[in-house]
Formats: sequence, C-alpha cells, structure tokens
Amino acid sequence: MHDDDRYLVISSDCHGGAQLHEYRPYLESRYRDDFDAWASSYVIPYEDLTGPDGSRNWDSDRRLADLESEGIVAEVVYPNTIPPFFPKASLTFQPPAPTAGDVERRWAGLRAHNRWLADFCAATPGRRAGICQIMVHDIPSAVGEIRWARDNGLTGGVLMPGTPPGSGLPPLHDGDYYEPLFAVCAELGMPLHLHGGGFNPPMAETPIGPVAFLLEVTWWSHRNLAHLILSGGLERHPDLQAVFTEQGTAWIPAELARLDYFFERMRTAVGSQEYVWGSQVMAGLPRQPSEYFARQCHVGASFIRQAEVQIRDQVGVDKIMWGSDYPHKEASTPFTLEALRVAFAGVPRHEVAKMVGLNAAGLFGFDVDALRPAADRIGPLAGDVDRPLIPGEIPKYAEKCPALAGYGASA
Repeated sequence: MHDDDRYLVISSDCHGGAQLHEYRPYLESRYRDDFDAWASSYVIPYEDLTGPDGSRNWDSDRRLADLESEGIVAEVVYPNTIPPFFPKASLTFQPPAPTAGDVERRWAGLRAHNRWLADFCAATPGRRAGICQIMVHDIPSAVGEIRWARDNGLTGGVLMPGTPPGSGLPPLHDGDYYEPLFAVCAELGMPLHLHGGGFNPPMAETPIGPVAFLLEVTWWSHRNLAHLILSGGLERHPDLQAVFTEQGTAWIPAELARLDYFFERMRTAVGSQEYVWGSQVMAGLPRQPSEYFARQCHVGASFIRQAEVQIRDQVGVDKIMWGSDYPHKEASTPFTLEALRVAFAGVPRHEVAKMVGLNAAGLFGFDVDALRPAADRIGPLAGDVDRPLIPGEIPKYAEKCPALAGYGASA
C-alpha cells in the first residue's frame, strides 16, 4: 500500500439499541400492556442513554455520520440499551428472573430488540452486522430465534449470555445442554460471541462493587475459552466460530500454553492427578487447545495496544479484529486515527489491512468490493496510520480510551 491509499476499516465492536419506548411496536401484542405498566415507572440507570449522546445508539443517520467521520465504513453491533422488562442492560446483566413470567417477558424483550436491530441494520445495507440476543433458559426457543435472526439479516452472529455461578444456568462447559445451540450456529455460519463483561456475577451495589467488577471482568471472560473447549462444541462442529471481544489480546498466548500443558498431562501423564481427573474427558478432545483456537477462534480487539500488536504472530494476524467500542465512554471516538497510530505505526501494511477490516469482513460476510468506494472516500490514509503518535500530542481527555493511556498532554 502507498501512503495515499486508504484502509478499509470495520469496527468489530460497536454497541446500539432502541430508545426504551421505541421497542414497544416490536413487542408481540400480548406483551404491550405489560410493557406500558413496566415502562411507566422504569428509570433508566445510565446517564449516557438519557443525555445528549444517547441517540448515538438509535439515530441511524447520526451514527453513520459519526463513524464515517472516524474513517469507519462498517460495524458489528452488540447491544447497549435496555430491552423491555430487563432491570439493566442485557449485555452485562442477565440475573436470575424472579418468576417464570419474568423469564417469558424478558424473552419477549430480547425478541423485540432483535427485530428492531434487523430494521436498524437494513437502514444501511451492507454497513452493519447485527448480533442476535438470546436467553438460554429454553434452548429450543434460542435455536428458533437464531434461525429467525439469520433469515432476517442479523449476520453478526449470536451473543452468548453469561452463565456465572448463581445464575441458575448450566456452565458453558455443559456440552450436552448447549449442543443444539452450537449445532445451529455452526450450521448457519453464525459466530458465537463471548463479550467482555457478560459473564461476571452481578456487581455488588456498594462503592467497591464496580471496582471489584473492573478488576475481575477479564478473568471471568477469559475462563470461557477453556469452558468452550471442554464443552466439546468446537470438536464436534469444526465450522463453529467463536469471537472473544473486548477482553484484551495479550492473555491469549499464555493461556493457550497453560491449557496445552494441562491437556497433554491429562492425556499422557499416567499415574498423575491430572491423568486421573482428565483422561476420560480428553478421550473426546483429541486436539490441543491451541489447535482449536487456531481453527475456530477470533479476537474482537477493542483498545488494542502497541505491545499487543507486537505479539500478533503468537495470536494470529488473521484472528485479530480491531474495534472502536462506539458509542461507549471508553471508545476511541473521536481519536480513532490516533488509536490506530499507537497500535499500528510501523506494522507491515498488508497486516494492518487485515486487522483493521479484512479479517472482520471475512468472518461476518461484509462485501469488501461494495464497501471499497466508501473506504476510498473516508478511510484513514496508510501514511497517516504509519506515523507514530508522540506522547502529549493529544489532549489528556483522550486517555478515556485505554488504547491511548499515557499519550495525553500533561495539564
């Protein structure tokens, strides 16, 4: 690529959803009276959904303009707003429902979100890959919803809800329980998403609660790699693809080395405790975890740092998909070019092109040829991305984005 060539940038990690009352027409009619009663007293707990920037979640024109101003031509859309009958945002909060009726209503709320999202994606053909939300209390219903999603243009895949202790749900490694879910995702080419923050137990309602959540959030997310492999889903379904988003990248080589060590011990160290506990399970898992990862796993690399890019070969250049996290507080917006410079300056441009867009295009089915005219109009110049960012070149406020930590100007 030459300096004046433009990258085709796809954000593998954006968030959106309808304004609370916009979900009403997407609800099945039998739930609308219940919705009216619930919504009349519900107070949205998130300032960024009620202030002047809340509309970035649902205003299609504003959103497209915002992303284009940052050089982004397409996006993968995770949830962000509160679907009907949920106490908080469903991405990070699917607590046990008090009654069976609450479970049923929350399911209806997620179906409403999926139908709204299908229309939202259709408003910008080829520019948005929406992710289907499900509940896993009723696997046949989840399978049916995934089929509906694929038939109705939600090509981003399926968000796996958290199943932490206390949720009342089987853990992800319960392969018998989740087998129909794995099978339909593999059949339809719907990637299974494991997004950071979605697997923690609910945070305590104390000043320390959010701090503990912050310090533990990646641990709860990272354990899903082992759980998914142990479920046997990746072994039984070689076409099943899994995406680990917004939980860093640097942890992957060390975790794969750790898992490979234990898997090999459980297979071959006769007489060891590892062999006693694990040989039966290993009989159904003939490959090493690093092999499953290489064949079927991907990284939604929001906030990717220079140090993480430097070990890209250990993770897999073809596995890394950059994300902006728009419209969250910690998103790269409006410093996306600077975040790209921090991460990718000095990296071979054909590799940068993969990590900032082409890998996501291949996994989520974006049409690169159709997106190229927009990329040629708004994409960041290769020469600009290749220019290292100098500490102090950007305002201190830019450090709201973790990728830019240490680069803000001193006061």
